Amino acid sequence: MGIDTIQINFNETALLIMNIVIGFIMFGVALDLQVSDFKRSLKTPKPALIGFACQFLLLPAITFVLVSIIQPIPSIALGLFLVAACPGGNLSNFLTHYAKGNTPLSISMSAISTVLAIVMTPLNTMFWASLYGPTKEIMTSFSISVVDMFTTIFFMLGLPLIIGMYIRKKFPKFAARFNQIMMKLSIVIFVLFVVIMVANNFDAFINNVGAVVWVVILQNLLAICIGYFSSRALKVNERDRRAIAIEVGIQNSGLGLVLIFTFFGGLGGMALVAAMWGIWHIISGLAIATFWSRRAPEAIVTVQQEVQA
Repeated sequence: MGIDTIQINFNETALLIMNIVIGFIMFGVALDLQVSDFKRSLKTPKPALIGFACQFLLLPAITFVLVSIIQPIPSIALGLFLVAACPGGNLSNFLTHYAKGNTPLSISMSAISTVLAIVMTPLNTMFWASLYGPTKEIMTSFSISVVDMFTTIFFMLGLPLIIGMYIRKKFPKFAARFNQIMMKLSIVIFVLFVVIMVANNFDAFINNVGAVVWVVILQNLLAICIGYFSSRALKVNERDRRAIAIEVGIQNSGLGLVLIFTFFGGLGGMALVAAMWGIWHIISGLAIATFWSRRAPEAIVTVQQEVQA
C-alpha cells in the first residue's frame, strides 16, 4: 500500500526524546499522587471499575467491530488497535477538572490504568490484531517480543510513576510546588513535539491524512460515548461520568507513537493514526470539556430528578 511506503522523518534521537517526554509527563502526574488516591478507588470501586472496563475491554472490542465494518488498509487498522489498547492520556486530568468532573477519580484512573497498561497494552494489541486477518499478517511480518514491549512501557510509564510518588511522599513541599508547573510544561512540550513531527513530515501527512482523519474522529467519538453512556447506564453520578468519558476518550497516543517506531518500524498507516489521534483528541477533549464546564453537574442531577418525579 502506498501509505506504508511513506518515509517518516523520525530518527533514533527523536524517538529517545519522545520517550523522555512521555516519562517526564508521567513523572509530573505522579507528583500529584499519593497511596491514598489508590485506596480511595478501592473504597468506592464502581466508577473506576467501569472506567477500566471501558478503557481496556469495551474500547478495543468496539474498535474491532469498527475495523471489521469499514475495513481500512491493514496498517491503519493496526494503528487503531494499538491506540485503543493504550491507557488514558495525561491531558485527561486537566480536562476533567475543566469539565467540572471528578478530578481525583481521573487522577486515580490515570495512575492505575498506567500500571495496568504495562500488561494490557501489549496483550490487547496482539489479541485483537490476531483476530483480524489483515493485521495478523502484519504482526507476523515483525519480530515482536511481548517481554520487550512490557519493558519499554514500564520504563516509560511505570518507573516515572514510582519515582514521582516516592518524591511526593518524601518531599511533599517540592512536589506541591513543581507539580502544576511540570504538568503544564510537559503537555506543552508534548504538543510541540507532535507539531514538529507533523511539520517535518508535512507533505506525507497532508497527502495521506484524509485516509485516517475520519476514522480517528469516529473512534474518538465512540470512546467518549462508551465512557459516558456506560457509566450513565450503570447509574454513576454526573461528575464521575464526565471523568470516565474523558479518561476513555483521551488516549496516550504518544506512547502509541513510541511503540510504533520501536516495534513496527514506523509503519506509515500506524504512525499517521497515532499522530492524528495526538492532534484530534486535544481538540475534541477541549470542546467537550468547554461544553460541560458551562453545565454544573448539580443542575443536571436536579433536572433528572424532576423528570423522574
